[in-house]
Amino acid sequence: MEQKTTSKTSILKSIGPGFLLAGAAIGVSHLVQATRAGADYGFVLIWVLIIACISKYPFLEFGPRFAAATGNHLISGYKKLGNFPYWTYIIITIGSMFIIQAAVTIVTAGLAERLFNFGWSLFLWSGVILVACIVLLLIGKYPGLDKSMKIIVTLLTLATLAAVIMALGAGTINQVAHTEPPSLWTTASLGFIIAFMGWMPIPLDASVWHSIWTKEKAIQNNQKISVRGAFADFNVGYLSAAFIGLLFFLLGVLVMYGSGTSFSSNSVEFSGQLVELYGKTLGKWSKPLISVAAFITMLSTVLTVTDAYPRVISELKIRNKDKVEDKKIKWQIYKISIFIIPVLSLSILYFLSGSFTILVDFAAGLSFLSAPFLAWFNYKLVTGTQMPKEQRLGQTYKIFSLLCFALLVVFNFVYLYYTFVA
Repeated sequence: MEQKTTSKTSILKSIGPGFLLAGAAIGVSHLVQATRAGADYGFVLIWVLIIACISKYPFLEFGPRFAAATGNHLISGYKKLGNFPYWTYIIITIGSMFIIQAAVTIVTAGLAERLFNFGWSLFLWSGVILVACIVLLLIGKYPGLDKSMKIIVTLLTLATLAAVIMALGAGTINQVAHTEPPSLWTTASLGFIIAFMGWMPIPLDASVWHSIWTKEKAIQNNQKISVRGAFADFNVGYLSAAFIGLLFFLLGVLVMYGSGTSFSSNSVEFSGQLVELYGKTLGKWSKPLISVAAFITMLSTVLTVTDAYPRVISELKIRNKDKVEDKKIKWQIYKISIFIIPVLSLSILYFLSGSFTILVDFAAGLSFLSAPFLAWFNYKLVTGTQMPKEQRLGQTYKIFSLLCFALLVVFNFVYLYYTFVA
C-alpha cells in the first residue's frame, strides 16, 4: 500500500509539462482552424480532427518518454543520431520561431482589444502582452510558468465547455442538420483539410519543448521523473488539447455553420466574427464568455511559446550539461533570447505586415513538411541504443507508431501535390 501511495505521489509530482504542451497547442489551430472546420463544413470534418490527433500522438509522446528514461532532452538525442537530425531541427526552429511568435501574438492582441476595448493598436497590444509574458517568466521562472499554465488550461476548459453547452441549448442543431455541406474534393477544401491536420493539435517540433520541460520539472522536483509519470503527464496535456480542439470544433458547428456569413481568412477578423455570431445566437450577454475563452486560448500559447524558444536556444548552445557554471550560462542565454526573439517578432509585425500571411504560410508549410522527419527521428531515439532497453517500445506500440508515421508521409505527399501540381 505504501509503495502504491508513493507511486501515485510521484506521478502527481510529474504533472506539469503536459499542461505546458496543452497551453502551446491550444492556439490558432484550435481557435481559428478547428472552429473554422466546424463553421465551414459542419460535422463532416470531425474525422480529420480525430485522425490528426491520433497520428501525432506517439511522436509527441516520445519527447517526455525519452527525457524521463534517459535524463536527456531530444536535442541531445538528435545530436547523437548525427548531423542530419540535429541540423534539420535547427533549420526548422530558426525558420519558424520568429514568425510563429509574431503570429500567435498578433491574434492575441486583436482579442485583447476586443475584450478590453482600450482603443490601442494591435502593435501596442502585442508589445504589452509580450512584456507581461517576459516579466512572468523571468520572475516566476519554470515554477511560475508551471503553475500559471495549470490555472490557464483549467479555466480555458471550463469556459469553452460552458460556451459549447450554451450553444447546444440554443437549438441550432436543427439548422446544422438541414444545411448541405460543401464538397470536400475541391482544391480549396483539400488544401484546408491538409493545413488543419498539419497544425492540429500542434506541430511535432513541440516534442522537443516537452522533453526540455520534462527535464526541467525533474530538476525542480530534485528527483528523476519516471517514464510512467511522464506518460501520465503527457496524456493529461495531450488529451486536454484534443478535447478543447473538439470543443472549438463544436462551437464552429453550432454557432457559425449555416449562418450565411462569409468568414474571413484573417485570424484576427475570424476570431471577431466568432464572438459576434455567438452574441447573435445566444444574446449579447454571452459575448464576454466567448471573448474571455478566446483570449485565454491565445494568451496560453503566447506564454508557452515565449518560454519554449529561448529554452531551445540555450540548449543548442550548452547541450545537456548540468554543471553549475553551465546552468548559469544557460540562464544567461535564456534571458538574452527571451528579449531578442520577441523584439525580432515585433519587427516582423511592424515592417512586414503587408506580407505577413505569406510568412505564416511559409512557417506552416515548413512545420508540416518536417513532420515525418521529426517523427522518424523521435522513433529512432526511443527504439535505439540511447534508450534503456527496459524502456523501449513494445511490439504493439511500434506497429501503431509506424502506421501513424505512414499517415504523416501520405499527408505530406498530398500536401505537395495540391501545393505544386493541382
